[in-house]
Amino acid sequence: MFSNIHKPIFFGSLGLLLLVTLPLILFPDMGRVWVMAAQGFVSQNFGMLYLGMGVASLGFMIYIVFSDIGQIKLGDVDSEPEFSLLSWGAMLFAAGIGGAVVFWGMVEWMYYLQDPPFHLEPFSEEATAWAATYGMFHWGPIAWSIYLVPALPMAYFLHVRKHRVLRISEAIRPVLGEKLARSWLGDIINVLFIFGMLGGGATSLGILVPLINEGLGNLFGFTPNTASQLAVLGGTTALFAISAWRGLKGGIEVLSDINMWLGLAVLAFILVMGPTVFILDTGLNSIGLMLSNLVRMATWTEPFGSLGDFRDTGFTESWTIFYWAWWLVFAPTVGLFIARISKGRRIKTMVAGAMFFGSLGCALFFIILGNYGLYLQLSGALDVIAIMNESSANAAFYAVLGELPLTWLVTLAVVVLLSIFTATTFDSIAYILSSAAEKNLEEEPGKFHRLFWAFTLSLLPMSLLFLGGLETLQTASIVSGVPLLLIAVLLMMSMVRAAKYDLRYQPDYSEPEINIEEFPENDPWSEDGTWELPDESGSEPPKPLS
Repeated sequence: MFSNIHKPIFFGSLGLLLLVTLPLILFPDMGRVWVMAAQGFVSQNFGMLYLGMGVASLGFMIYIVFSDIGQIKLGDVDSEPEFSLLSWGAMLFAAGIGGAVVFWGMVEWMYYLQDPPFHLEPFSEEATAWAATYGMFHWGPIAWSIYLVPALPMAYFLHVRKHRVLRISEAIRPVLGEKLARSWLGDIINVLFIFGMLGGGATSLGILVPLINEGLGNLFGFTPNTASQLAVLGGTTALFAISAWRGLKGGIEVLSDINMWLGLAVLAFILVMGPTVFILDTGLNSIGLMLSNLVRMATWTEPFGSLGDFRDTGFTESWTIFYWAWWLVFAPTVGLFIARISKGRRIKTMVAGAMFFGSLGCALFFIILGNYGLYLQLSGALDVIAIMNESSANAAFYAVLGELPLTWLVTLAVVVLLSIFTATTFDSIAYILSSAAEKNLEEEPGKFHRLFWAFTLSLLPMSLLFLGGLETLQTASIVSGVPLLLIAVLLMMSMVRAAKYDLRYQPDYSEPEINIEEFPENDPWSEDGTWELPDESGSEPPKPLS
């Protein structure tokens, strides 16, 4: 196991993880004070940088798609994609989002309706429209742009320049130079990125494990407690460990495909059995509201909240900054995973496809799950917000599912969906962690190495479960993402510098232009299957290819 391991990265990452988690487990009360103080400091002093990073990431991806860089193929001339387009989209969506989209898709609007953005009146019609919209914004194109920041240079160096390592330090060599990138500085950068993966993973597991635990309690009639929560954590860890052991094709691809079809089945059932017209009307309205206000939402800093008589809602710090930090700490995992599975595709296809599949998949969950719950609230059928405030967001989540027919079956399907989503996300993290900590990556990292990280991933969320609370989980993302802000800038610079340098040394190249001149012999759109006669102007019909 250790013969091919890059020991400074491996032991550095493991040591940093233990340094953070052990004090939180041993001193939970003091740990809660520490993490909340850290969250306040980072949100107040670095929040604007997170927002700026989100805007810059989206602008950078638009530039890549429409530049010559987007035309570069990831791999040799005759390289074919390893996975079908559908499996590729399912894998990157499952790795990038996980079960968190199921939870937040259902409950996020509840927070926004009570504490809306832009100083709106809570529970007003305008606040309701924004409550149905903001979730799609937070899980939309900017989120996937942040994911693609490390994906681009890693895919380029892995598939175009044939570097046999999957580390962030290799992706910023054009900026740092080989000497620095392969020195102690490169090792520190790699360790910080791995710690970011662990922090983001801890946030997701810390949300999903209690949610799965409560769902099992509803299904089988027991009261969720700490012991059952740890049992669920152990079970999900074992599930994604098995998948990580089996590798890309035998594990991750299979689970992603299962998850895609199961998720679509659950969404289709809720859409058909719920208020279909309201769900679709509200969804279309939200898409229009988001697209017409994207810049405003991405740059709202609430700068006057602490001055004069203006009210500081804390909305941006609690939500947008948290989400951009969350995507940033997950970006190493998801970005490197997208890079790994994108061989044979053009860069513009990877960028546009990831943003399309990712944003569309997330939008479906927010439109269908969220708007169904919103309908119950507005129609008076179920006071979902009261359940959340008096009990918990998890209780509100399952209360909404309880209004559907075949409640037990729907709840079981959702619990399975959450479990598999968790597995696909974390076996992807384990895969990338083990890849980043190996000296040379031939095909796949060692099985025992993947298995080691799969179990190690559960340490930090276990410590956060002892601390409890959504704010603690948000802090894990926001704080661990601070060092990655600068590295994200270096990654964008590196991608442009490397690609532009290589393009200068290519023979004549141009954007492909295809002129349609030859046609098949049969015309599938005419009744007799032949080409139509010339029109009255006397123009000739297209010449068929005989």
